[in-house]
Formats: sequence, structure tokens, C-alpha cells
Amino acid sequence: MKGYEYHTLNNGIRIIHNRVEGKVAHLGIIINTGSRDEKQNEHGIAHFIEHVIFKGTYKRKAYHIISRMEDVGGEIDAFTTKEETTIYSAFLTEYYNRAVELLADIVFNSSFPERELEKEKEVILDEINSYKDSPAELIFDDFEDMIFKGHPIGRNILGEPKSLKKYTRENLLSFVKNNYHTDQMVICSVGDIKFSSLVKWVEKYFGIYKPNLRKSRRQVLNGYAATNIQIKKETYQAHCILGDRAYDITDKKRLSLELLNNILGGPGMNSRLNLALREKHGVAYNIESFYTPYTDTGIVGIYFGTDEEKIERSLKIIKKELKLLQTKPLGILQLERAKKQLMGQIAISAENKSNLMLNIGRSYLLFNKVDTLDEAYKKINALTSNQIADAANEIYDFSKLSMLTYL
Repeated sequence: MKGYEYHTLNNGIRIIHNRVEGKVAHLGIIINTGSRDEKQNEHGIAHFIEHVIFKGTYKRKAYHIISRMEDVGGEIDAFTTKEETTIYSAFLTEYYNRAVELLADIVFNSSFPERELEKEKEVILDEINSYKDSPAELIFDDFEDMIFKGHPIGRNILGEPKSLKKYTRENLLSFVKNNYHTDQMVICSVGDIKFSSLVKWVEKYFGIYKPNLRKSRRQVLNGYAATNIQIKKETYQAHCILGDRAYDITDKKRLSLELLNNILGGPGMNSRLNLALREKHGVAYNIESFYTPYTDTGIVGIYFGTDEEKIERSLKIIKKELKLLQTKPLGILQLERAKKQLMGQIAISAENKSNLMLNIGRSYLLFNKVDTLDEAYKKINALTSNQIADAANEIYDFSKLSMLTYL
């Protein structure tokens, strides 16, 4: 495996490539535009565009876009987050040229045919209704809306039926023109191809477009006050999230919180919350913690689902575990075990070439550089028990925690 290779086009579009052996390649474009960039009257439009961007360009119909990669055994997909839109493809290495050309056509020439828009609105309406039927998923969106009340970063990504139904082709074209800036695009690639060949094709298909540089800044965040809200949902069990705002993605303390979150309620069955609430006391079946850093803020939370009469006991156990992390620094063996677990998760994720492609693309988009695995391990190994305890005290300050409960 070679190191990462970089190139910037004259219009500001950046390229990052990691050459690895294998017959399958992964190519994507990450655009620094998501649902938080929508105006008040554009709620859900970024996600809508992600759906209909495959529905036709000025030279291809929807069928031809889908078939372009599928005819050679490849696939193409997209997703939207609060801050980014990503379009990506997996294919046999010999079809790099085809994939680069198709991505450029989709990003810069989507025509958004009105007939296709109306059909896709029905698909998204079903997606919205299905999501609202799942309280264990919906509560995460409602919690972010509560934590970032009144700010676009708090709104859910899918939008609402009322706003979705009114969007026209002109609305979509306007959003793309105003938000798909060339200096906020990164083409990320993982595959067995010479970097010079990739650059040649990207220059050919992406380099022909004029610079469209970002001049505006994202809306500044408003103040925060701890909130406790209960919503009647008539659910089989109660769903709860306890959390707060957190470090942004550029904060030097972010890695301490990443490790803390992994210890507290990460994906491992040996997380402190899973052992305490589920294995030891049997008061909650679903328990997890999360940390999502954004470019200028972040959010942490502890989610659990339990019977209504067990909420108070669950909270008492959670706060006890938090207090231990705040007041009793990890021992040498505990810290070493936690570091190894996090490093193992990072390594496993990197083995998935699609994940690797997306991770290096996002890192390059946000930091204009990418750490190697060794560099990432070095940073993790440098963390101390006191840094973990400091993050626990600062972020999980009980006086600042908000709580949302579905009953």
C-alpha cells in the first residue's frame, strides 16, 4: 500500500488517492454541503437532491445513469448528512474512466426532470412516514433539534411532507448553484491505478468547469440552555436520551472524547453502560452512547430504551458510571485496554475499502490532510487518564445535561 497522493484542479476541486492492490476500486465525491446549509424555506432539499441527482442529466436519462455502472458489475449510491453530500461508486478497476466521467456528469449536469421529481417525492414521503414510526430512531433527530433549537443544524435531514411537496426543478437548480462550490469538493479514490492516470481523467471531466468558490459563512450557533422534555408517544417502552453540546471536529480535546465515548457506550459489548444497565442490573435492553462532531460544534448523548417505571433507576446507574469516570481516572491497564479497542475498531474500518475511501475524503475535505494509521495510533497512545476524566467532567457536567423522553 502506497501513501496518500494529492492534487488540486484549477477550479479548486481536490483529489486524494490511495493506491491499493485489488480488482475492485472505490471512487467518490464529497461536497461540503448538507442539510444545515438549507434556508428556512428549503428544509429537506439537500436530501431530496441526493435522491433525484440520479434521475437524469442533460445527456442521460435515469435508466442510463443506473445502467452505466451496473452494466459492468459496478454500483453507485449517495447519502446526505448535516454537513455533507456524498456520491460514490464501486467498480472493477478497469472502469475508472467510466466512473469518473459519470460522477462529473451527475454533479454538474443533473437536469432534475419534473416528472421524475414528482415520483421521487412519493418515495421520500414513505421514507419520512416510516422513520416517524420508529421512535428509537426518531428520538435522535428530535434530541438534536432540542439541543440546537432554532438553528438549521438541529433540523432533521429528511425534511417535512409539506415543504417537500412544493419543491420545483428551479428550487433544486438554485440550491446546487448556491451550495455546490468547487473549492468545497473532494474526489476520493481507493484502487489499483496510477495516480497520474486518475489525475488525467479527473482533469478531463471535472477540470472543464469554472470555479464556483464559497464566499459565505455558515450560520453562527445560538446559545444553549439545559432542557428536559417528555413527549407522549404511546410506545411499548420508554425511549430516553441524555446529553449536551460537545467539542467540534477541530478541537484538540476531540480525541479524548472519542475514547471516552467508546469506553462509556461504544459498539463493544464490554462498554461500561452495557455492562451496568443490561448485564448487571437488567434494566435496559438497548443502551448506547454517541458523539458527533461538526465543523463548529458537536453533540454527545446516552440513549437507552426501558420500561417507564425503570427510567429513574436507569438514570441513577448512568450517572453513577459517569461520576466514576469523572472522579476516578482510569488505571494503566484500563487505559491501555481502551486504547487498543479503539485502535482495533479504526483498523477494521480501514480494511473496508469503501469506508477507507469515504474516511480519507472527509478528512481531506475538512483538514486538507489525512493521518496514516500509525499517526492516528500515536495520537491515541498519547492520551492520558486525566484527559479522559477532564472530558467527562466538562462534557457530562450534570448541570448542563439535557434530556428527551418518549413515554
